[in-house]
Amino acid sequence: MAIKPKKEKISARLRRKYRIRKRLSGTADRPRLSVYRSGKFTYAQVISDLTGETLASASTRDKDVLDAVGKIDKEGVHSEASSSKSVIAAKALGLVVAQKAKEKSIESIVFDRNGYLYHGRIKAVADGAREGGLQF
Repeated sequence: MAIKPKKEKISARLRRKYRIRKRLSGTADRPRLSVYRSGKFTYAQVISDLTGETLASASTRDKDVLDAVGKIDKEGVHSEASSSKSVIAAKALGLVVAQKAKEKSIESIVFDRNGYLYHGRIKAVADGAREGGLQF
């Protein structure tokens, strides 16, 4: 009689990520805007899945994103904090990544929330990218 191995637990976020990525793919015409959220920072990449190439990227660690935080309209945001893990910094991240994508003549994208709920920082990145001129 053999002992059965334990089943590996996959977090709820990763299950949602796999389920989303089954039907979501970035092409050359509409690359994928992937967002990752850690405890301190938020990261965004514009990826062409056909070539596996990152076309544009930014994070709240970057100096240009932190400079853009001061220019964001803070109306409708509960916090006045301008830390790297705030919603305001995430919106600035969306603006900067949209600007970098526009420089490479990318107009429309597919938004990949990477298994996170569309709320808070993830929503702020999407709103900032839309304000920056990207079409979803």
